[in-house]
Amino acid sequence: MTAPRTIATVKELGLKYSNWGRWGNDDELGTLNYASPEAVVRAAKLVRTGRIVAMGLPIDDTGPQSGGGPFGRFNPIHLMIRDGADVVAGTTIRDFYGGDDRHLRGADDVLIMPLQSGTQWDALAHIFFEGKMYNGFAADQVSSKGALKNAITAGCTRMVGRGVLLDVPAALGVPWLEPGHAITSEQLDACERRQGVKVGRGDFVFVRTGQMAQVRDRGAWGDYAGGSAPGLGLDAVPWVGDRQIAALATDTWGMEVRPNETPDTNQPLHIIFLVYMGLWVGEIFDLEAVAEACAEEQRWEFMFSGPPLPITRAVGSPLTPVAVF
Repeated sequence: MTAPRTIATVKELGLKYSNWGRWGNDDELGTLNYASPEAVVRAAKLVRTGRIVAMGLPIDDTGPQSGGGPFGRFNPIHLMIRDGADVVAGTTIRDFYGGDDRHLRGADDVLIMPLQSGTQWDALAHIFFEGKMYNGFAADQVSSKGALKNAITAGCTRMVGRGVLLDVPAALGVPWLEPGHAITSEQLDACERRQGVKVGRGDFVFVRTGQMAQVRDRGAWGDYAGGSAPGLGLDAVPWVGDRQIAALATDTWGMEVRPNETPDTNQPLHIIFLVYMGLWVGEIFDLEAVAEACAEEQRWEFMFSGPPLPITRAVGSPLTPVAVF
C-alpha cells in the first residue's frame, strides 16, 4: 500500500526538483532558461508544410467561466466605444480618423476580462507557498500594483520552440479521460512510444486529456472551471522534472487532477511546478484541432509560438498559441 500523499509529499518533491538559485538568485525565467536560441533553431526545422493550427479558445462571452468561475473570474466583456450606428446616426461629427472630414469615420472597442479567464499562461508570480514564490522571492513582491518579481513579461520573448503533444486518451483508447483521472509518468511514457516522439530539454509540452471534447459532447461547460477534472498527478512530477522542459500546458482549467491527491493541500502541483521548479504552466488550451492535425500529419511535434501579452506586472496572461507544421 502506498503511503498517503500529504503536504509532506509536496515539500519532498518540491525540494527534490527545486530550481531556486540554479540560474542565479535574481532569476525570473525559471524553466524558460531551457528555451535557448539553439532550441528555437531546431524547432524552426520542424516547419515543412506551413500548416498553422490554433490552440486557444476565442476571447468572448461564451468561455468556460459561463457557470460562474471561482476567484471572481468571469468571461470577457467586449464593448464598442464607437460603431457604425454612430456614423449612420450622425453622432460622430468630429472623428479621430477624419477630423472635420464627413466621409471618413471609424470604430473602436474595449475589452474587460480577468487575465486567466480563458487560454492563458500562469506567471511564476501566480502562486505562493509558505510566503514565497519561485526563487525565494517574498509574497509581498506582488502588491496592489502587480508583480514586482516573476511577472508574466519575463516570458514574452521566450515562448517559441519545439512543441510536443502527448495525447493521453488516444494512447489509452478512449475519447477523453474521466474527471479524477491522475495522469502518471508511465502513461506519459506510453504516449511517447505510441507517437514516436521523445520529450526533451527546452520543449513546450501539451498534455491532452480530452476534457474540451467532453465539454463539447455534452454541449455545456458545466463545472469545467474549478470542478472535478482529469490532469497530471503527483506520480508525473519526476517525468516533468527530469525532462527539463520549458513549459507545460493542458486542456483543463487547473492542469492537475481534481479532486487533488492531497486532502490537506490544494493544487499541490501548482506548488511544485510554479513555486519550486519555476515551470511555466498553461491552462484552458484547446488541443482538439492540434490533436487532429497531429494524427493527420502522423507527427506529434511542431514549431510552437505562444508568447503572453506584455502586460506590465501581470501574474497571468491570455495568448494566441499556434502550432506550425
